[in-house]
Amino acid sequence: MIYLLEDDEGIRNFVLYALNSAGFEAEGFELPSVFRKALSRQLPELVLLDIMLPEEDGLSVLRSLRHSPETAELPVIMLTAKGTEYDKVTGLDAGADDYIAKPFGTMELISRIRALLRRSGRSGDTGLSIGGITIYPQRHEVDVNGESITLTKKEYDLLLILVRNRGTVFSRDELLSKVWGYDFTGESRTVDVHIRTLRAKLGKSGDVIETLRGVGYKAGEPSND
Repeated sequence: MIYLLEDDEGIRNFVLYALNSAGFEAEGFELPSVFRKALSRQLPELVLLDIMLPEEDGLSVLRSLRHSPETAELPVIMLTAKGTEYDKVTGLDAGADDYIAKPFGTMELISRIRALLRRSGRSGDTGLSIGGITIYPQRHEVDVNGESITLTKKEYDLLLILVRNRGTVFSRDELLSKVWGYDFTGESRTVDVHIRTLRAKLGKSGDVIETLRGVGYKAGEPSND
């Protein structure tokens, strides 16, 4: 999944069309506030970020991404009409991984995205692996010991958040917020039920998901005992 934060509707639609045509799954946002809500539900593989935005500028959004442990290493390409060396250096110093000045060509954009995904190790072919589980975020697929398994969207999102942030403990409320959204009115038992079904589908590899009683859940390598 690639997220695009761009307030110009024409550019946003053009870029999303180009990404979808190139085989990427992509979602666009006009406002930083809406973009942040999407981040709480699912982390993308890469972010395309405009500088000139309503509510706050793109550099401020970039700094907040870099200050959060969950998004500190998220690949970010800045898209901006500004093309001076000063603006480029400012964006890169703020933590951007690459910088493309408007107007840009479709082939250049796709090439830059693929190159950055390869460098960051987030291209779909590499996958995220732990305890016999391999997640392919670009393809939205999960293998367990080489065998493909079928997960619901919520089960997949839970697994991806835990594995991508292995070692980090998430409370039930945090997982509810990230997977179901801030406006979800259900109970925290919803998380427990989904974790239980997820573990069942993962088989022995389900031990990767650890329960910390009274605290929440985390992903960690299973013991060899």
